[in-house]
Amino acid sequence: MSNNDVIIYTDGSSRGNPGPGGYGIVMEDCKTGFSKQYSKGFQNTTNNRMELLAVIDALKKLKKTKLKITVFTDSKYVVDSVEKKWVFKWKTTGFKKKKNVDLWLEFLKLNELNNISFKWIKGHNDHAQNEICDKLAFNASENQTLFIDEGYESQNLNKLF
Repeated sequence: MSNNDVIIYTDGSSRGNPGPGGYGIVMEDCKTGFSKQYSKGFQNTTNNRMELLAVIDALKKLKKTKLKITVFTDSKYVVDSVEKKWVFKWKTTGFKKKKNVDLWLEFLKLNELNNISFKWIKGHNDHAQNEICDKLAFNASENQTLFIDEGYESQNLNKLF
């Protein structure tokens, strides 16, 4: 039995980079076995933003703090940024020349509330929860109603190409 309180599985995708995108989340309560799935789609975003936003939105759904959490994701971008401590260095340098600063700042606040570790899993490798997250993310990107990724739009507002 896991010594985690919660296990979170996430995946993000975009059809085009940038393009319509979405994320999928599977959350499991290790004590009760309760599991829940979430997804959300966006009009114009990037794959990395969706990978990171999935983690952020999963952490926001927690009703308690000081939990022991393992996040499983197929995103090397997310796993390496946290586990290799890059994001903490980026913060001290003011995120110079880094993308997705809005999301990383939001993650850093949430990260302080719990004991979170990240584990990379190979995508599209028949891992049940990752496959569910992948389907949730893709289906969310195809929804009739897609949300606006405000952070992405504001970063690219003045760019002409």
